[in-house]
Amino acid sequence: MFVDRVKIFVKGGNGGRGCVSFRREPYVPRGGPDGGNGGRGGDVVLLAVSHQNTLLPLRYHTEFRSERGEHGGSGNRTGAGGAELIVPVPPGTGATDETTGEILGEVVQPGDRLVVARGGRGGRGNRSFLSNRNRAPREAGPGEAGEERWLRLDLRLIADAGLLGAPNAGKSTLLSRLSAARPKIADYPFTTLHPVLGVVECDDRTFVLADIPGIIEGASEGAGLGLQFLRHVERTRALVHVVDASGASGRDPVTDLRAVSHEVAAYGQALLERPRLIVATKRDAVSAPDPLQALQEEARRLGMPLLPVSAVTGEGLLELKRAILRLLDTVPVEAPALQEHA
Repeated sequence: MFVDRVKIFVKGGNGGRGCVSFRREPYVPRGGPDGGNGGRGGDVVLLAVSHQNTLLPLRYHTEFRSERGEHGGSGNRTGAGGAELIVPVPPGTGATDETTGEILGEVVQPGDRLVVARGGRGGRGNRSFLSNRNRAPREAGPGEAGEERWLRLDLRLIADAGLLGAPNAGKSTLLSRLSAARPKIADYPFTTLHPVLGVVECDDRTFVLADIPGIIEGASEGAGLGLQFLRHVERTRALVHVVDASGASGRDPVTDLRAVSHEVAAYGQALLERPRLIVATKRDAVSAPDPLQALQEEARRLGMPLLPVSAVTGEGLLELKRAILRLLDTVPVEAPALQEHA
């Protein structure tokens, strides 16, 4: 089961108390204060791990509390610090404070770490309160409370290119022919309900291609789970618009292309500034009138490459792989920065 948004509670460990103690040894009259400081509480840390690709485990385990620091001891002994608590998440996970809306950060590459709740400092022992005016302090500081907050975690899959299109445009079939991925394929809308990643090999190179679920009118406002789908477009370096160019479905590919582009622009105008190309699919099942000429004119107007393909016969698939690689060569390898959306 794929889960890309969860809410969890995190709390850093409390700091340990400071100690009130005086040195007591034979032949040492009036030994001074020797109470040690308390230890610092442990932090709660998000850690990106490569073997995880969903937030599903956090749907059922929603509370994370780190260890508190140990109390200070006599003989100026400082309490041990609490161990940090590691919360493994998939790469591409961002954390937002649920109450304030503050974006705390994100973990993009495996091994990236993000502290989401800091542990409290330990309290001072009475040794720290020693002064010329107070030679025998009998006070010690309590440990600070660790940070606590409710977090919203959002997963945006990281891919080199994303397949965008209306439902039943042929994206899943295309991904299954370009890579070893096996998304669900059926002849009804919204067969794909979550993004699917596939690794594509071409000319001794590889890239990651994402099948984004179908985008419908109003998706940028949440229609058809649109916001949840469009979130994953933010992590792609290039966009591949997939349109049904067979004419057999009765859909106008130019209208579909414009509708999807409008929803992407409404979600984030900067997304349309990324390298894009158009794929005319299902060319093995063309019926009259052929919509390809109108689609070619629209592609020229937009200044975007257009590639007719057939996932069934394999026509144009090698050219498509190479065209996507050429797009990717024009953009940095780093994952694009995110913008927060409601």
